[in-house]
Amino acid sequence: MKENPSRENSEDLRELLKKYNNLKNGRHHSFLEEEAFEKIIDYFDEKEELNRALEAAEMGSEQYPFSSSMLIRKADLMIAARKFIEALNVLEHASMLDAADINLYILKTDIYLALDQQEKVAEIFEEALLLFDDQERIELLFELADVYDDYEEFDKVFDCLKLILDDDPNNEEALYKICFWTDFTGRNEESIRLHQKIINDFPYNELAWFNLASSYQGLKLFEKAIDAYHYAVAIDEKLDYAYRNMGEAFIRIRKYKDAIESLEKVIELSKPEALIYEAIGHCYDKLFNSAQARFHYRKAAHLSPDESKIYYKIACTYFNEEQWESASKQLDTALTIHRLQPEYNLLMGECKMQLGFFKEAIQYFSTVVSSRPRNKRGWEALIRCLYKSGFFNEAIDQVNSALKFTKGYPIFIYYLSSILFALGKSKEALIQLEEALIKAPRLLKKFVELNPSILQNRKVVDMVAKYKRNRAI
Repeated sequence: MKENPSRENSEDLRELLKKYNNLKNGRHHSFLEEEAFEKIIDYFDEKEELNRALEAAEMGSEQYPFSSSMLIRKADLMIAARKFIEALNVLEHASMLDAADINLYILKTDIYLALDQQEKVAEIFEEALLLFDDQERIELLFELADVYDDYEEFDKVFDCLKLILDDDPNNEEALYKICFWTDFTGRNEESIRLHQKIINDFPYNELAWFNLASSYQGLKLFEKAIDAYHYAVAIDEKLDYAYRNMGEAFIRIRKYKDAIESLEKVIELSKPEALIYEAIGHCYDKLFNSAQARFHYRKAAHLSPDESKIYYKIACTYFNEEQWESASKQLDTALTIHRLQPEYNLLMGECKMQLGFFKEAIQYFSTVVSSRPRNKRGWEALIRCLYKSGFFNEAIDQVNSALKFTKGYPIFIYYLSSILFALGKSKEALIQLEEALIKAPRLLKKFVELNPSILQNRKVVDMVAKYKRNRAI
């Protein structure tokens, strides 16, 4: 037994490099076998010394002029050096020595794609597919799929995988890959037809059922997707990614209890993930079970402590239960991670306002409108807060800014009317109210919510009644 094979390999390589340098420099007579040249080329290639690797390949092809594999290796390095025409000439020479080498066609395809000669690619592709069959044809198609991927010819990647599955419907690698490329290219209808054909011939192929389901899901046919996922897990009950996708499909059709059941199966079968716990928390949230929602959100936060969105979601559950202090604590954590996130600042402002800390609330709302000046919700919250805290003149300034940034959104005309009433400017307030009623009568309820006692003002009631009568005529 060799005690240190890596050391011996290193010594062998040093000896080969010494012989190679002697041969290159024309020193005393040296001889290198073809395999030795290949090792030297690999050595330089792995060290990313492209010019030296190409130099070794040149010398190797001179020493072994009838070796197609040496010529192909030389052409491969030329392509890496973007010497496309020279590489093509070398490949033509290699093809005269061995036209059946699959690498000839792969490298030619690579060259013509780089030269943007798509028609040549198609010719080589068709020629090669006629020349090879069985496993070699499948190997060629996989290689071509990778080449097309490199050159961002994504639809052709899908085409290659489809051809593989036409020849070998149970090819696992192709089934796994075509699922991704179906989603990426959006060719869901073709995928459905392909996998239905496979299932007709091989009804217990769980990957075909999964891909069929995924394609239905890509077309938003969630019920059909769920049915197909059920078949996939009936064949292989440990297919965790089928349960994962099924859970997402159930969420999309608002069947949250079923979604929870599917997602819990994912946790049972695979390594715990924050995303899955977060999705379960979302389902409980939608079922108005805040305690369970928080429980699962916290599990997600434990696995992804830097994911601020999870703390925000926990805060939302507390906010919905009117637990303003608890919501604020979670938002503090979220804002520590992402201080300027508008949604976090908006909710924190609402919490502070509910707790009576109006100046703090104003600061949070001001952050929102600074980062998203065209967002209506931020302006609404800021103006409501200024109104409730009695800063009416500042509120008018912010209303004018809001109207400018939101192109005259009517809610701010209602708010301006409310502020003017609060300042005792009833005549101006009624003018603004009338304008708002004309532009957006459906927003009247927000005007009333800001100050419910306004309905005790006879002039306001009369104007609203008059507007409703005129609208009914």
